This record gives sequence, C-alpha cells and structure tokens, in this order.
Amino acid sequence: MSKATFFRQSAWMMFSTVAGGALMWAVHFLNLKIPPSEYGILVTLLAFLTLIPSIPLQMVFTQQTAAAHTDEQHRQLTGVVRKVWLGTFILWLGLAAVILIFHKPILAAWQISNPAALWIALLVVLGCLWLPMFLGLLQGLQDFLWLGWSMMLNAIGRLGVATVIVVFLAGSAAGILTGVLVGYLVALSIGIWQSRGIWSGPSAPFAWRGWLAQVIPLGLGFGACQFLFIADPMFVQQFFDKDQTPFYNAAGILSRAVIWLVGPLTAVMFPKIVRSTARGEKTDLMGLTLLCTAALAICGAIGLTVLGPWVVKFMYLPSYYEVTTRLLPWFAWSMLPLSLANVLVNNLLARSEFRAVPWLVLVAAGYGIALSLFHDSFLTIIKMIGLFSSLMMLVAGVFTWGIKPRQSTIAATIPH
Repeated sequence: MSKATFFRQSAWMMFSTVAGGALMWAVHFLNLKIPPSEYGILVTLLAFLTLIPSIPLQMVFTQQTAAAHTDEQHRQLTGVVRKVWLGTFILWLGLAAVILIFHKPILAAWQISNPAALWIALLVVLGCLWLPMFLGLLQGLQDFLWLGWSMMLNAIGRLGVATVIVVFLAGSAAGILTGVLVGYLVALSIGIWQSRGIWSGPSAPFAWRGWLAQVIPLGLGFGACQFLFIADPMFVQQFFDKDQTPFYNAAGILSRAVIWLVGPLTAVMFPKIVRSTARGEKTDLMGLTLLCTAALAICGAIGLTVLGPWVVKFMYLPSYYEVTTRLLPWFAWSMLPLSLANVLVNNLLARSEFRAVPWLVLVAAGYGIALSLFHDSFLTIIKMIGLFSSLMMLVAGVFTWGIKPRQSTIAATIPH
C-alpha cells in the first residue's frame, strides 16, 4: 500500500466525515427553535445512544473482515454476521422490555418531559446496534467510497427530517430524534446492500469460544476509548441543573469536532494494519497516522481556542456565550490526548496486542468513578476528561513502545 493511496483514501474519508459531521452538527442549530431544557434532553439522549458500543462493534467486524483472506474464513465470517445480526435483535428486545418496565424512573432521572423522546431513542438504539456491523464490513473490505457516502447520507437524512419537524411542526427533542432515526435507516440500507456479498453467501460453522476470545478484548478496548469520548454529558445531566447543562453540552459538541476531524485517518489505518499483520508484512503506517493526527488535532484545538467565541455567538443563543466560551479552550485541549490515544489503541488492537486491554478498561472505570465523585463544577468535569485521556494515551504508549509485543495470532481471528 503506497502512501499516496493512504492519503487519497484518508482525504475522501476526511471529506465525508467532515461533511457528514458538519451536517449532523448543524442539527444543533435547531436549539434556537426549542427550549434550552429540551436541548439538554436531546444531548443527553444522544450521549446515551453514543455510549452503545457501536464503535467497538464496527471495529470488531472491520477486523474480522480484513483478517479473512481464505474461502473458509469468508464462509465463517458469513455465519458470524448472520448470528450476530439475530443476536443483537434479541438483545434489543430485552432492552426494550427493561425500558418499558422502568421508563418512569428513567424519565425522572434525565428530566424528560415528553416520553416520546425516549421511545424514539429506543428505536434508534436498534440502528446503533445494526449499522456498525455493516459499516464494519465496508471498512474491512476497504470500500471507503460507500462507507463515506453512508456517513454523509445519514447526516442529510437526519438534518432534513429534523429541520422539517422542528420548523414546520413545532417539534422538540423528540422531533430531532425522529430525524436521527431516518438518517440511520438510510445509512443502514446502504450498508446492508453494499455488503451483501458477505452476509448473503454460503456460511460455515465456527468455534464460538475462539471467536469470543478475539472479539471481547476488541470490544472492551474500543469501548474504553468510546466511554472517555462521550460519557460526560450523562453525568452532567444528572448532577447539574437542566437549565445550565446546555451551556456545557455546547462546548462539548464543538470540542469533539477535534476527534471527528482526525478520526478518518485512524479509520483508514486500522484495516490496513490488520491486513498487513495477517499477511506478516511490516508497515510504518501507525507512525504516519500518529504524526498527521497530532498536527491536525493541535490545529483544531488552536482554532477553537481562537475562533471559539465567534462560533458560539454564531451558533447559539446569547445566554450560552459566557459559560460556553469560558469552557471551550479547556474542552478543546482535553481532546488532544484522547485523539492520540485513539490512534495508539487502534494500532494495538489491529495487531491483536490485547495485554493493554485490562489497563485501558481500568482507566475508563477510574474515569467513571472520578466523574461520580468530583463534579463540583463544569471545569472539574473537563479536567477529569483531560487527565484520564492523558492516562489512556500513556498506557497505550507504554504497550506500543515500552513492552515487547507477542507474536500476533491475527491470522486465526476467525477460528476453524
């Protein structure tokens, strides 16, 4: 794989991610049309949806697809996809039953006044479980063209439907979530169709125990990163007044754009390292990705620090300005170590170096405990993000450069 190919594919993924992210981001302009309390509910439910292990699930199927290079492994992959597809639906039915039973305490804890928002979010959960499976297949096949289009059309559907409902039908958080649901349906249709060559072919039995021995560490490792990325809004919504949380959430939405900016580099890197490792080939792609990620993340943080006040004034109501602009520089720079940690963790997991996973999970658990204990102010929450992101980067760095890796067994990812 030439560097030109890597940069061309990365450029397309960066364009589609930025375009799709900008359109999804534009949904937050609708906060001007809904009460601040409804916007706080929206961000909380979106954070809840993001906490669903969609990224780990996508990366598991990316790794499985990229590592399958024999006919037998392809047939086993087909069997995996079908069984997990059915299993996630059964899991969703169980979650739906739990929410149906305990919906009143959930509505009270998250200060949700319109129950429709919760039920629509529950439907979106099914999309959060299914979409990453098929996007993972596309990513593992290195079909970045349709992977990028699915992201952009997801955003177009989300923004278009949400705008119509909020502007013309006086919708609120539930209306915007309806747009989210439609976007997922569009992207899911693309993913299912473009990956049909995998899931519709002949299948073969596989060893569940060996398969789980691979995917559980992958899921835990990526889940730890995802938890650091998005868990804080739910803690903020629980511990702070609902009329104040939108100001914090606005700073978080803007700052997480740093991760969205650099994420495509890692998305292109991961399946290539998986494939190179499976074939026993050496590659310096991680170093190149880390360097580019650092440069882009630093530029993004500087941009938010300098231009943040203007962006807040342009995008949000005047009441947001004082608190959001004060938090924004802290939030933006706390994303820098997390973006670098993400590259290192992806590299480790692509090489099936799972010894780092327990330590990554320990950092994520410590982060959750810290947020539960130390939440006297918004700034304290953000400092916890920066601290534990730095710890995760340190852990990933130690296992990348400080501890000699074991011989990879990635070629047997889909066991016979």
